[in-house]
Amino acid sequence: MAELPDEELCSRVAARDNSAFEALLERYQARAYRLAYSLLGSEADARDVSQDAFIKLFESAGKFGGRSRFSTWFYRIVVNLCIDHKRRFRWWSKMVPLRGSLPEGEEGGVEPVSSEPGPEAEAMHHETSIQLTEAFAQLSPNQRAAVLLQVQDGLTSREIAQVLGCSENTARVHIHRGLAALKKLLKKDE
Repeated sequence: MAELPDEELCSRVAARDNSAFEALLERYQARAYRLAYSLLGSEADARDVSQDAFIKLFESAGKFGGRSRFSTWFYRIVVNLCIDHKRRFRWWSKMVPLRGSLPEGEEGGVEPVSSEPGPEAEAMHHETSIQLTEAFAQLSPNQRAAVLLQVQDGLTSREIAQVLGCSENTARVHIHRGLAALKKLLKKDE
């Protein structure tokens, strides 16, 4: 199953092939969590939403029409669930900023890797990670999602637009403004 493309696995999930579902779960679990975490800012909420995304995937795999890549379709499910979650709990005005790093064992965010394991390098790495997390928390949810999807998952601006439900130009603006804001915020902390 590991060598099959995502779209083929999705077709098999639609036919209720559990091993295909497990293969997609293994490929996308950390990515779904990371995206939900970037939008919600809470580990518990991100876990809940990413689990719900896989339930939704299992239930609606037959609706995947192949007009886009599977990843784009799936990320759209995650984003929609995050939006629904925020609406349901009215957290728009009470959004908790991103703090700390991802739980141990999860694929990490955009954290620099130190080549020196000494305490000084570790402290520098920790401080950089905190600065990046704080700067990232100041971006709008759309900017955060757009930057993450481009930098970490390699999606094109067209695919990001599909995920966010906006035009391709708007997606480009989210990416550009998000990266510019990060650069400015990180320079300010130097």
